[in-house]
Amino acid sequence: MSKIKKVAGWGAVAVLAIVIGGATISWQPEIAPLKQPGTQTFSPEKIEQGRKLADLGDCAVCHTRSGGERNTGGLAMEIPFGTIYSTNITPDVETGIGKWSFAAFKRAMRHGVDREGNYLYPAFPYTAFTRTSDADLEALYAYLMSQPPVKYSPPETALSFPFNIRQGIVTWNWLFLKPGELKTDSSKSAEWQRGEYLTEGLGHCSACHSPRNLMFGEKGGKEHLTGGVAEGWTAPSLVANSDAPLKWTHEDFVTFMRSGYSANHGVAAGPMGPVVTEGLSQLPAEDVKAIATYLMSFQSDSAPQGSAAELNQRAESKVEPLTSEGARLFSGSCMACHAQEKGPQMAGVRPSLALNTNLFTDSPDNAIRIVLDGIQHPAKAELGFMPAFRHNLSDAQIATLLNYLRQEYAGKAAWPDLQHKVSEVRAETAVK
Repeated sequence: MSKIKKVAGWGAVAVLAIVIGGATISWQPEIAPLKQPGTQTFSPEKIEQGRKLADLGDCAVCHTRSGGERNTGGLAMEIPFGTIYSTNITPDVETGIGKWSFAAFKRAMRHGVDREGNYLYPAFPYTAFTRTSDADLEALYAYLMSQPPVKYSPPETALSFPFNIRQGIVTWNWLFLKPGELKTDSSKSAEWQRGEYLTEGLGHCSACHSPRNLMFGEKGGKEHLTGGVAEGWTAPSLVANSDAPLKWTHEDFVTFMRSGYSANHGVAAGPMGPVVTEGLSQLPAEDVKAIATYLMSFQSDSAPQGSAAELNQRAESKVEPLTSEGARLFSGSCMACHAQEKGPQMAGVRPSLALNTNLFTDSPDNAIRIVLDGIQHPAKAELGFMPAFRHNLSDAQIATLLNYLRQEYAGKAAWPDLQHKVSEVRAETAVK
C-alpha cells in the first residue's frame, strides 16, 4: 500500500509540475490600456490606406453578424467542437478595442494574443495576418480606431473540453504559427511580389483554399491553395489541380474578383460572395491585377479541355429531347436562366452550367447548397438572384437533377448515394 501511495504522490507532483510549467510557458502579460481612449489622431491618408487594407482583410465579413452594425462582431462560426463568435472591433472602450494601444493590436495580428493576454482562436487568421508589414498594421489600426464606437457584447464563444482552454493554443501556435513579416522572392517581378503579399497576408486566401490537417493547421508545400472547406462549402483549388473545365486566365481572375462573375467559371456563391462584395471588389485595380498575377504563377501550362463555346454547344445539344426525368426537371426549373441559347434573357447574368466547376468536383456539397437555397445575396446586385428550390423539389428530385447535370454537362460519373447526401445537407442548412 505504501508503494502505491508513493507512486500516486509522485504522480500528483508530476501532474502539478506539468500544469505549472504549461501555465508558465503559455502565460502572456496584459498590455496596459490606453490612458485616454478616443484621443488619438491619424492623418486622412493613413486612415484611407487602412480602409483599403480592412477591405482586403475582409474585416467586416467576419466581424459583422446578420443585421448587426458593421464590425460589432457576433457572427457565429460553427466548428466541430462548438461555436466561435467574432468579436467587436469598433473602438468602443467597454465592448470593443477602444482601450487597445497599437502594441496590443500588433500582438493580436502577429501572435494571436489579445490585449489582456488571452489567446485568440485561429478562426481569426493571424497565421496569415502576421505577414503584414508594420506600416500596414499601423494604417489598419488607424482606420479601425477612427470608426464610430458601438457598444455591443457578442455571445460568449462556447467550445467543448479541452478546446475551451485557450492556453492550449500555445502548442498549436508552436506548430503552425511563423510570426513576422513576409519575406518575398526578390527574383520575381514587383507585381508578383505585391500579389504574394496581398494573397498570403491580409488577403488570407489560404485560410479557406488550403486543406487542413487533423489539428486544423493549414497544409503547406505542394498542398498550398489546392482547395479546402469554408463554412460547409468546398473552397476550390486556386492552382493547377483545379477541377474547372477551363483553365483560369489572368482576365478571368481579375473579372471574378472585381464583379463576382466570370463567364468561363460562374458566379461567386456561399462565403465567397461577401468576400467579393466587401473585400476584393473594393480594392484598387492594380492590387487585384497583382493578386491575379500571383495566382497565375501556380497555373499549369497544359491546354484547357476545349473552348467555352464547344463545351456549351455540347451541353445544349443534350437538353432536348426531354427523354429523362433529369432533363425534364432541368427544363422546368433551370433552363429559363441557364440555357445559353434558349429562352428570354432574364435580369442579371446567365451562368453556363457546362462551365460550372461545382459539377466537376468529387464533392456535390456546393451544388446541393446552391439548389436548396439559391443565391439570395449576390456579390453584385446586377448579377441577379437565383431562387431557392428547397420547398419546390424533393431530395430525390434534386439528386436526379444534379446527377443529370453532372453526367450530361460535365461528362462525369453520377455522384453515389446523392439523395442521402441531399437529405443531410438539407437538414444541416435548415433554418432553426
